[in-house]
Amino acid sequence: MDVTDETEFDDILDDWFIESLKTYKDLHVYQLEHPTRVIEWTSGRTVCVAGCRSTKNEILELHLPLKLFADENKGLCAERDFKVVHGGFTDGPVHCLRHIPGTRCVVTNDGLSSKLQVWDLGGDDSDVIRRTGGVEGRSVSERGSRIAAGLSSDPRVLLHGAQTGDVQLTDLTSGQSLYELETDTAEPLSSLQFVSHSVFLACCCSGNIYMVDSRTSAAPQPSPLPPPPLPPPAAAGRRDGVLWRADASVDRSRPDPAGCRVARLSSSGEALVSDLRNPGGAVCRAQLDVQTDLCGQDDITVSWAPALDDCIAVSGFSGAVQIYVTSGWRAELTEARPLFEHRGHAVSSQHAAGPPVCVSSHVWHPERPRTLLSAATDGSVHVWDWVHPTAAD
Repeated sequence: MDVTDETEFDDILDDWFIESLKTYKDLHVYQLEHPTRVIEWTSGRTVCVAGCRSTKNEILELHLPLKLFADENKGLCAERDFKVVHGGFTDGPVHCLRHIPGTRCVVTNDGLSSKLQVWDLGGDDSDVIRRTGGVEGRSVSERGSRIAAGLSSDPRVLLHGAQTGDVQLTDLTSGQSLYELETDTAEPLSSLQFVSHSVFLACCCSGNIYMVDSRTSAAPQPSPLPPPPLPPPAAAGRRDGVLWRADASVDRSRPDPAGCRVARLSSSGEALVSDLRNPGGAVCRAQLDVQTDLCGQDDITVSWAPALDDCIAVSGFSGAVQIYVTSGWRAELTEARPLFEHRGHAVSSQHAAGPPVCVSSHVWHPERPRTLLSAATDGSVHVWDWVHPTAAD
């Protein structure tokens, strides 16, 4: 980079920093040695991350900056850095990681097979994360397994599978299979998610969704994507060859999953919201303001805000995380602009040579309405609490 480019980058970074003083309540930055594709809460103040290189990787539990949680007199809190509290090594990449609620245990998958690895995160007497076991899948897979931990207080139940024909519930203590999904199809899965103690969603890369009740032996039927609007806009008409992701808004205070909403997002930027009482229909939809040719499809993510009504976060298209409000969307497909956009990963990496930086993962804080964590392909990890635009005026 020559002097002129360096100066321009410094100006862009300075402008964004000045802007961030008004648009963020909190913003903290951490740099991993290698990128991560997983961020998983292990408590309200700690997260687990792991490397995704093809060789040996770190698996770390990080404590978020204490200054983030100082409600008053933040300026008097000197602790503004992430802190490694537990760590270990894994021989391969980590493409999926889930914490088992109520335990100090996480389960991982390498994205290359259906096998799972079980880890002890350590405690007060040890800062070492150790592998303690494994779980075999029902079939051989080259895409890797998706994992979901149960919502109940029983920490033994684990849901996992690579495709619709090999999903199973496993007792982690005994290794015994508690339930196996039987279907006539073998669609690759993009996610698995519990919506109640006994009901889960198997979301396919094609956009199909299976709602499965593990208490019954009846084979579930897929709920396909709602038909595209007619005539489809040019951008939204591309449904062939795209990858779909999904996330359900789970209300843990309600045992009935029928009131849940599902957000589906395609790699072409089309988003639609369905009600689980009619998952094959669309309550509303939108064409999002995203770049569809900058990054790959593997890291595209959509997630409902757990403590903020009608908000979803979207990432994986670029070096930004976007927040959208779905309450203004209609049944007809229209273009949607984000309510807020976190551009910190892209801005801080503009001086680096090589491919553009893309966000590889993001998660909402389970209780703080506007707090998110995000990670990018340059190894950066950000935690940020954004200010609602009307509050910033």
